[in-house]
Amino acid sequence: MKKMYLFALIVLLMGLVAGCAAPPAAAPAAPAAGEATATAEAAADAAAPAADTAANADKTFVTVVKIAGINWFNRMEEGVKKFADETGVKASLVGPDKADAALQIPMIEDLIAQGVNALCVIPMDPGTLDPVLQKAMDAGITVVTHEASNQKNMDYDIEAFDNVGYGAHLMDHLAKMMGEEGEYAVFVGSLGSKTHNEWVDGAIARQQEAYPNMKLVGDKNETFDDSQKAYEKAKELLKAYPNIKGFQGSASTDVAGIGQAIEEAGLQDKTFVVGTSLPSIAGDLLDTGAVDLISFWDPAVAGEACNKIALMKANGEEVGAGSDLGLPGYDKLTGDGKVLYGQAWVDVTKDNKAEYPF
Repeated sequence: MKKMYLFALIVLLMGLVAGCAAPPAAAPAAPAAGEATATAEAAADAAAPAADTAANADKTFVTVVKIAGINWFNRMEEGVKKFADETGVKASLVGPDKADAALQIPMIEDLIAQGVNALCVIPMDPGTLDPVLQKAMDAGITVVTHEASNQKNMDYDIEAFDNVGYGAHLMDHLAKMMGEEGEYAVFVGSLGSKTHNEWVDGAIARQQEAYPNMKLVGDKNETFDDSQKAYEKAKELLKAYPNIKGFQGSASTDVAGIGQAIEEAGLQDKTFVVGTSLPSIAGDLLDTGAVDLISFWDPAVAGEACNKIALMKANGEEVGAGSDLGLPGYDKLTGDGKVLYGQAWVDVTKDNKAEYPF
């Protein structure tokens, strides 16, 4: 009897211990179908840029500018670096220490020998560079130019806007300042620069069409993208034409040199200066009134645009009128054939220059 009682007690204690044990953990619930899909899509979206960047790591693009070290092309280099960071392409910018097409040629020759994948070129003189750019294309290198709508040997040329229209736009500003009468002069960085000549030709045509009481004096003044040469030529013009009222510059350094001459002569209230430049170059002269208005496109974005077109071509994507480069002013390209245009100009006076800190 005692044995049976002891056995029953053991069974009862075992049952109590088993009842106190933690229940087995439930299997985790499977995620809902929608949650699983969203998670997968998020992972794919995060992986896509990394995959694209990795795929571009073996590509080398070099932007060759007219002259290294000036603010305009320093700003362009910022855009080239941004493009490199965002795409994984090994992208860089180089240029000669003087604005001379003959100095661009050996640089391009060297890049051909290095076997780069793409060249983005801002030619000092498009005609002079045609043979070496053809050599690059023959070597399988993609060639995209900028400020060179007449370049023969290139895959694409990208302009910030229609150049003749831009020149007319500058003339409208200058004419208004001059009261639509008086003498004016025009400056270009290079007589061989298609872009600069289109700007001033557009301005002159606009003046002849709409402002008959204005008169162009002298020839196109060539400055070689050198503010000192612009300064010297402006002084010569002020002496030769003491009644001159207006100047239009093309190279980013033109208005700086012209403005310096105007300021030294104390003519900032009587003479008007407009042209292509940057606030970092001409901002102080805007403040004093020696320069009245500058227009520009952001060279950083232009540098991105050149390289983006090269990458699109390398990836077999279609490039042409209607293309969206995903960049401000270049989101709906116009043009015909290989020469394409954005809508990217900006007008700046002393009143809004603080909005453009470059």
